[in-house]
Amino acid sequence: MHSGAAPRAMVTFRNLAIGVLKTAGAHNLAKTTRAIRDLPERALPFFGISYKPDTSGT
Repeated sequence: MHSGAAPRAMVTFRNLAIGVLKTAGAHNLAKTTRAIRDLPERALPFFGISYKPDTSGT
């Protein structure tokens, strides 16, 4: 049995993430979450953060 507020907080964050993805137009949540899992920087635009990797090698 889980205790404390952590499980409830995790459910809240999960529901928030699902809501954000649906609002952004994601139709296949499983596919979208796998894509974000594989490349986490893909999640940044959902929060208004632009991401440009440093390809200069320095």
